[in-house]
Amino acid sequence: MDIVTGIAKKAKAATSSIAAASTGTKNDILACIAEALIENAGAVLKENKKDIDRCRKEGIQDNLLDRLMLDGDRIRKIAASIDKVIKFNDPIGEVIFGYNLPNGLVLKNIRVPLGVVAVVYEARPNVTIDASVLCLKAGNCIILRGSSHALDTNIKLVEIMGKVLEDNGISKDIIQIIPSADREHAVKLMQLREYIDVLIPRGGAELISSVVQNSKVPVIETGVGNCHIYIDRYLDSISIDTITGIIVNAKTQRPSVCNAAEKLLIHSNIAEKVLPPVLRALEDKGVKLIGGDRAAGIYQEIGPVSEEDWYREFLSLKIAVKVVDSIEDAVLHINKYGSHHTETIITSSYQSSNYFTSSVDSSTVFVNASTRFTDGEEFGMGAEMGISTQKLHWRGPMGLGQITTNKFIVLGRGQIRK
Repeated sequence: MDIVTGIAKKAKAATSSIAAASTGTKNDILACIAEALIENAGAVLKENKKDIDRCRKEGIQDNLLDRLMLDGDRIRKIAASIDKVIKFNDPIGEVIFGYNLPNGLVLKNIRVPLGVVAVVYEARPNVTIDASVLCLKAGNCIILRGSSHALDTNIKLVEIMGKVLEDNGISKDIIQIIPSADREHAVKLMQLREYIDVLIPRGGAELISSVVQNSKVPVIETGVGNCHIYIDRYLDSISIDTITGIIVNAKTQRPSVCNAAEKLLIHSNIAEKVLPPVLRALEDKGVKLIGGDRAAGIYQEIGPVSEEDWYREFLSLKIAVKVVDSIEDAVLHINKYGSHHTETIITSSYQSSNYFTSSVDSSTVFVNASTRFTDGEEFGMGAEMGISTQKLHWRGPMGLGQITTNKFIVLGRGQIRK
């Protein structure tokens, strides 16, 4: 038996034990994982340095290095995020709805675990912890397949969590990792529908496309964030400083993440007044500007943009700018080129905000706020599995409740159907 099938079989066999675990047991394990991460921070950072050094030699881009790198503060934040998951209500057993049928049957619909969740992801080792603790609290087993960039770090993190599970009398097969980054192992994982209930890819467009095209296991798409900000023509009592603050935060606070703004659209009626101070503020933060001819006619430092650029998630200090003649044009552009992740409108008009939020086909739409808030923790959901950009099952940040499914329980007293 190959290594991936062996891992999947062990995960499937462990599902019943974690599904039946009490909330107290799961919370105790999570608390021990948080403590173990702090206690073993030195060992984790040692492995992380190996990954960082290897990636630097390979010439990995700075934005990917930022996603990969851990330090003491980041480990403490990861541990703190586990404490938040502990405080959240256990979704398992929650009654979603219920009622009495005319024939006397008592029907209820409850939340139950998905079963075995496989996660294929790129360079962020925090995903290893976030995904594992969420799956554990929601009663799922998890199989992790990270990239080669963080392999040593991820193996160490899973080793730490596995020891905690065993110390608490629970099978370490609940949290497993494929200990290689071989492509054939990832492809094999995608075929194991017999053992794996759902597969979640987290990463760039190429990774997600590959998983969707090759997987026989049901897939929840997450991650790609070609996010837009549209500045409307109606800006009564909204200052240039407020507009600039939203856009600079959305683009520069952490440009390597999926909820960073990648495109800026602006109504032609206010473009000549608003665009120059906004773009100067972006340039002051080191942002490279590209865009269409109309935008370049207003701000000469804007470089040329290609058709492909409008579809691209830059994940760097780069933004594409376009002048549009109406809010309808802005929405058409977003729905054509966007990734259905997060969009923002800056406006003082209720009509504009209502049209934009109703018409933009994305998981999350903001009015007068930074795109950077699209995040499970910021939304009060705790650590997240990812941000779903598809329409089936769930859209937006996926917390505990979103990595469960449902089951009907029907209670009778001898009824038969006639």
